[in-house]
Amino acid sequence: MDNEPGKTLSQTISDRLAEEIVLRRFQPGERLDEQSIATRFGVSRSPVRDALRQLASTKLVEYLPRRGFSVAAMAASDLDGLFEASGEIEALCAKLCALRAGPSDRKRIEFVHQEAARAIEAGDAKAYAALNDEFHSLIYAGARNRTLQDLAIGLRQRLAPFRSRGFFVVENRLQHSHVEHEALVAAVLAHDGDAAAAAMHSHAANSAMNVLQHLGKEADPHARAVA
Repeated sequence: MDNEPGKTLSQTISDRLAEEIVLRRFQPGERLDEQSIATRFGVSRSPVRDALRQLASTKLVEYLPRRGFSVAAMAASDLDGLFEASGEIEALCAKLCALRAGPSDRKRIEFVHQEAARAIEAGDAKAYAALNDEFHSLIYAGARNRTLQDLAIGLRQRLAPFRSRGFFVVENRLQHSHVEHEALVAAVLAHDGDAAAAAMHSHAANSAMNVLQHLGKEADPHARAVA
């Protein structure tokens, strides 16, 4: 398989499996056979085993002695709780970023936001997803609080599979995400901490709603999205 730039082979495999698990191409409780996955990707079992261990740390996969790895069952309430915690931490980071970030930090945030707009024009969900991650990382760093930054990164890593590019093509989420970023960028550039926190809060809530609605429709094809 072709390795994605800047990622190890195991990380590339982990990302692809995570997206498939989140999009329900694997079912909860389904066993993940190392050899079958290795054959599919044309690699040895070693990077597959590392990838499955990485997924176990995100709780998408569970490991049982003598039984190996299988897809974990995650309740909607657990996922909602993760998004809620992440949103609260991100909102605080956004507030502090608006108040503490330096001029170069603000320019970089604005530049990445503009690059994301170009990705939308090109219809490149993969590029937008990468820029989205960079955008949020810049907000965390701009808060100038390493403890909050580490918490935000940790929660974002837990939720990373649910922010894969597959979710950016659902009901124009890519465009909506960028519009929400616009309000956040404006607040950061204006040094308005309260507005930045409110914008991030709204953005996080909409991201969570997008994922939970999508997963609900995957589980029930007759389910309708909340307006």
